[in-house]
Amino acid sequence: MSNILYVTASIRSNSESVSRGLGQRVLDGLVAKSGASVTTRDLAANDVPYVTAESFAAERTPVAERTPEQNELAAFADTLIAELQAADTIVIAAPVYNFAPPATLKAWADLVARVGTTFRYTETGPEGLLTGKKAYLAIASGGTPAGSDIDFMTRWLTFFLGFIGITDVEMVAADGIMGIDGAETIAAAQQKAEQIAG
Repeated sequence: MSNILYVTASIRSNSESVSRGLGQRVLDGLVAKSGASVTTRDLAANDVPYVTAESFAAERTPVAERTPEQNELAAFADTLIAELQAADTIVIAAPVYNFAPPATLKAWADLVARVGTTFRYTETGPEGLLTGKKAYLAIASGGTPAGSDIDFMTRWLTFFLGFIGITDVEMVAADGIMGIDGAETIAAAQQKAEQIAG
């Protein structure tokens, strides 16, 4: 059976968040079609640690050579990486905050980007190691057009996923939802979310 990793980052609840609503529609469609199991990682509900000099060193130390303290420091990142490795499909539901990703999503990326595990350096440059996976992005923004010059979230996230080997990425965005046509924009995005997962 395939496995879906569902990552959410909005600080709003499921009933209030547009990105969570879009992500749930994508997720429901994928599960209905494939019967996949789901692992959920709610970044806003967990204390996602920021990388420190000590945790950086611990995460890059081979497991067999880590001290007990290093094992403790690296444990959360180890779990996040294992979730990514086990997933066939990744659904990321996230809002755009101040033109960029939520801090927790950036912290998640910092923790799962591990040289020798999720990417490696070669003579021709970095190579992602999490190949053969599909990602869906469910994005919401108040006024930032997705893919525009002022959108530093979706372009960064798509690039980052490709960096670790996930190049098959499809996006649905409810952008500009604070405008006068916000309700129509959300409805159109919801319909697209159901279609891309169907």
